[in-house]
Amino acid sequence: MREVWIGEPGELREALADALDGGPAVLPLAPGSESLLAAMAPSEPVEPGTAVIIATSGSTGEPKGVLLSADALRASATATHERLGGPGHWLLATPANYIGGLQVIVRSLVAGTRCAALPAGHFTGELFAEAASPVLREDGPRYTALVPTQLTRILDAGGAGLAAARAFDAIIIGAAATSAALRARAAAAGVSIVPAYGMSETASGCVYDGVPLDGVEVRIGADERVLISGPVLTHGYRLRPDLTADALVDGWFLTGDRGRLVDGRLEVLGRLDDVINTGGVKVSAAAVERALSAFPGVRDACVVGLPDEQWGQAVAAAVVADGPVEVAELRAAVRAAAGAAAVPKRFEFVEALPLRGPGKIDRSAVLSIVFDAVG
Repeated sequence: MREVWIGEPGELREALADALDGGPAVLPLAPGSESLLAAMAPSEPVEPGTAVIIATSGSTGEPKGVLLSADALRASATATHERLGGPGHWLLATPANYIGGLQVIVRSLVAGTRCAALPAGHFTGELFAEAASPVLREDGPRYTALVPTQLTRILDAGGAGLAAARAFDAIIIGAAATSAALRARAAAAGVSIVPAYGMSETASGCVYDGVPLDGVEVRIGADERVLISGPVLTHGYRLRPDLTADALVDGWFLTGDRGRLVDGRLEVLGRLDDVINTGGVKVSAAAVERALSAFPGVRDACVVGLPDEQWGQAVAAAVVADGPVEVAELRAAVRAAAGAAAVPKRFEFVEALPLRGPGKIDRSAVLSIVFDAVG
């Protein structure tokens, strides 16, 4: 196992190129991830066929390592290029210890190009434009991948960052759901985005704008669970055959997401564990979040269930707004979209939602920090 602490992407690119050609498996890590490194047991032999181990604490906080083969990584990169318009030049704009950033480097390797990289740290439109300039000078397709928060900042700031975003042939938006409002803003601004759904276990996005990549199959199982198969799948979890057996069944990966297929397109409805049981009625936190995020002036929202003696769980919403918003109007919007039981009994307005990883809301932190509660 080759541990690579991410910084300048050159060392990671070299390690990934070697791993794709049969060299040692790569474990990319962010500075300060010593506990994740220990959990990956670097002294133990690596599972056969592994090119990359993505170490993550996941949504539960339990460290685990997703095992990805060279074939899975290449299959994802090749299918992405086929969907977007052919191999091209890439800008790395998200951390490469996560699968979304790492796959940008893999795609550039598969394309035979060298990706540029955004410096680590605070993200601004100006820094994005500066990092994008060498990519945008190249001939042929130009691509990057962002999280919704980054795209929002670019659209808010305008200027050089927005001009650079417009110049990309496609910008993959992943790590978190892309709201309808954000899609509309991007389209109005002339930015070509491709919302993607996927995870470390699928070697990054495997469903683009609702349509599975070539070779990927999606079906809906019991309890609306999204199931995925295809050459992009993980072959297991680091030193956890129990997790592997639970997640991989007869060639299908059992995600933790709920969804539905509408005319062959996947609509992700939320997490299986985001259902709030309030007064005997099951409420989807994701459905309430969509209703709130669609309300004018609301930038983001996270909905959780709080312990409640009367209701069992009470629906609560942490909201990021651009300015004053009337709670009564928010309640009316949720009631119209999701029903009376879904209306939050408590609202908290915050400047920003706590995140884990690139662009993913940390629900546990929302519970403990915003609402002073435990899940």
